[in-house]
Amino acid sequence: MIEVDDLIQLVRNYNPNTDEAKIAEAYDYGRAMHKGQLRQSGEEYFSHPVAVAAILTEQQLDDATIITALLHDTIEDTKATYSEIQEKFGKEVAELVDGVTKLTNLQLSSSETKQAENFRKLFMAMSKDMRVILIKLADRLHNMRTIKAMRPEKQAQKARETMDIFAPLAGRMGMQWMREELEDLAFRVLNPDARNSIIRRFVMLQRETGDVIHKITHDIRAELEAEGIDADVYGRAKKPYSIWRKMEEKGIGFSRLSDIYGFRVITRYDADCYRVLGAIHRRWRAVPDRFKDYISQPKSNGYRSIHTTVSGRDAKRVEVQIRSRQMHDVAESGVAAHWSYRDGVRAENPFAVDPARWISALAERFANAEDHDEFLEHVKLEMYSDQVFCFTPKGAVEKLPRGATPLDFAYAIHTRIGDSCVGAKVDGIRVPLWTRLKNGQSVEIITAEGQRPQATWLDIAVTGRAKAAIRRSLREEDRDRFIKLGRELARVAFEHIGKRATEKTLQRAATQLGLANSSELLARLGSAELSARDAVTTVYPELAASTGDEIDARRAVVGLSPGQSFHRAKCCQPVPGERIVGITYRGEGVVVHGIDCPVLSEYEEQSERWVDLHWNSGRHPAVHTVTISVTITNDAGVLGRICTLIGEQRANISDMHFSDRKSDFYKLLIDVDLRDAEHLHMVINALDVEENVASVKRYRDQSRKPA
Repeated sequence: MIEVDDLIQLVRNYNPNTDEAKIAEAYDYGRAMHKGQLRQSGEEYFSHPVAVAAILTEQQLDDATIITALLHDTIEDTKATYSEIQEKFGKEVAELVDGVTKLTNLQLSSSETKQAENFRKLFMAMSKDMRVILIKLADRLHNMRTIKAMRPEKQAQKARETMDIFAPLAGRMGMQWMREELEDLAFRVLNPDARNSIIRRFVMLQRETGDVIHKITHDIRAELEAEGIDADVYGRAKKPYSIWRKMEEKGIGFSRLSDIYGFRVITRYDADCYRVLGAIHRRWRAVPDRFKDYISQPKSNGYRSIHTTVSGRDAKRVEVQIRSRQMHDVAESGVAAHWSYRDGVRAENPFAVDPARWISALAERFANAEDHDEFLEHVKLEMYSDQVFCFTPKGAVEKLPRGATPLDFAYAIHTRIGDSCVGAKVDGIRVPLWTRLKNGQSVEIITAEGQRPQATWLDIAVTGRAKAAIRRSLREEDRDRFIKLGRELARVAFEHIGKRATEKTLQRAATQLGLANSSELLARLGSAELSARDAVTTVYPELAASTGDEIDARRAVVGLSPGQSFHRAKCCQPVPGERIVGITYRGEGVVVHGIDCPVLSEYEEQSERWVDLHWNSGRHPAVHTVTISVTITNDAGVLGRICTLIGEQRANISDMHFSDRKSDFYKLLIDVDLRDAEHLHMVINALDVEENVASVKRYRDQSRKPA
């Protein structure tokens, strides 16, 4: 446990005018009140309040905050009273201790209604004095650092609460270092296997490449010294949770991450930030689309910095953040930069914002709200980024997962609204149903009597509620149509392996899949809840495993009427394995579009032209052309290696042209003939890991839409 003299010295380091006697008095009083109490680890309990106080000294906070930290558990856990603390340490400290006590007693992970009321109390308390939440966050940080002493079920509860509430709150207040540590400590409890796996990969990477951080830091310092720029350079590996989250969001493995190390350049003067940027870009090639200037356009919490990614040592991508010392204080401390002391006086930082204004405005906005659930949604709209909160035209809030669409919004209001949806307006502008909603948008659902859900909606909807309602409606309203389509899919799939889809065969497949009868199986095949390959594999696993002959390209699509022709849309270039829909054109037959093609919005109100289609199950020939946009470095031999990589994936290049030429980078559009979506994924992966490829993505040109 930190002794009183050591704690006072920590405060004196940034505030020589500190009231040492008052801090010592609070230390002695807190220790006396907690005498005989032990933590679950067996340590003296008072070691916890002292540790919380020490955490707050790192943020250079005032005496009242440090004293409150030493006393923050006394009213709750000892015989100390509010009046006694007020008498000994003043009203300011007493109110802070009382505020922290009330926050401690809030059950933030309770039911929705109770949680909403608790959040209301939390924000009301924060609006009175922001230091209350600073102390509570420091309290939670120390508890998470020592969480191993708790029972496993208690650890899981605290970790989830930390991940859901306290870490996002710290981030919203601009205290990024605390958010990162809280997230990683919670990650250690909630998913230890994933965390240990990432750490092991780090160790292996360091053995293979050596001390990358030291090498790159040295390179950057050398460039700055050559330019005569006075700045500090720091490098670090990113936290395991941050890496894991990026892997999950991007759906990629550790080896494909390009920004697992972060570097910061801290300058003495604001103007030097752009000099540093120039020096780095002159020395290393900047990666396109990876530059952000938060100095000229700061974030709402006051964050200012320049972010750039360059191809550094050994052509590895390096992310660099550039900011001045005052900008760095705000970036690291957030709200604490507003409250911190330096050399005995309140620090004057021109970049610090007062988060109390945000909290106060939020509390005032909902102070008279009667609906607890609505209040909770509005609070989370401000605090969290992993969900989307959108408004109805009347101002009600609907909570949806990130990536949700107006269709999800419609079903969130009521199943009847979702079933009869024909369109949507977002912030007053008509948008396609597959538009991804963003926080704070106002959504108006347009309905029409007689409208029923379409099979293509299953690929538009994101929420389980919407998907379940769509499937239920489709089964009820269009069962006969789905059975007919399912029978055709089953016939083609079984013929592909030389078998017939007899009633006995279908009944056997239905039984093994746990379905009531063959009609239910066919209905689910037709509604895309099951694939025809699933049915075949269930009955003939040994035959389904064989590749068989390639499918005739003229029979690639199932669901067309007899004699009906088709061709792939040039705007989206769908390939087997992707969800598709057909649009009929007079004189042209059916044009096959990917379900996410933006051009489909033009036919939103022409449902009679839509045709439910599926790709034939089996092995397709490599005749489906897809355009890929590739940005490469302008070096000798790079283009040849790109062509070789595509050829190694057994894909043919049918056309190529340069869409942009720069001194350092070339941008190419390459037409590649592919079998299916998996083949496309293989080609893109092969190119993406090539060190001379800055970016690679599928190219879609809406101007090439059908007439």
